[in-house]
Amino acid sequence: MVIKLMVKKEDRTELHTAYIGIGSNIGDRFNNIKNAELEINSSGNSKVVEISKIYETEPVGYLNQAEFLNCVFKIETYLEPVQLMKSLIKIEKILKRVRVIHWGPRTIDLDIIFYDNIISTAKDALIPHPRMHERMFVLKPLCDLDPSYIHPVINKSCIHIAEKLESEQPSPLEWVPPPINS
Repeated sequence: MVIKLMVKKEDRTELHTAYIGIGSNIGDRFNNIKNAELEINSSGNSKVVEISKIYETEPVGYLNQAEFLNCVFKIETYLEPVQLMKSLIKIEKILKRVRVIHWGPRTIDLDIIFYDNIISTAKDALIPHPRMHERMFVLKPLCDLDPSYIHPVINKSCIHIAEKLESEQPSPLEWVPPPINS
């Protein structure tokens, strides 16, 4: 499937690469992820170019909730970081995310993990994601896509960070969707 970015010529600037962390633990978790992909692709300013494997993981922070499905999307976008984050929040709202409990249950969670090689301390777009290097549920799918990607703050590859963290946290297991009933 080929998806073209539909952006007015005068609005185009530079095409950027970003990695988006995805999580879902309410409702049909797999379809929530697929719907996030569809929303990004239909936005006209970003497209998903690659998707990691999907992993089922235990919750972090607030533990009294269901397991998550997590993955990472590699996207190309014309949006600057703050614009991209606003676009992701809009998609979360479309997919019925409600923020009640910090780190609580959600239909979908969309986070910018990396954006090109920039470091941003903007309140609305902290990049790289400030806790990604502490979370195997982010690092494992990120390594599926680009294990040699260098974290611009830590200055180590994702695979190096993941290997070090794996001694402290179990590596998430790949999730396989159930067969479709015929």
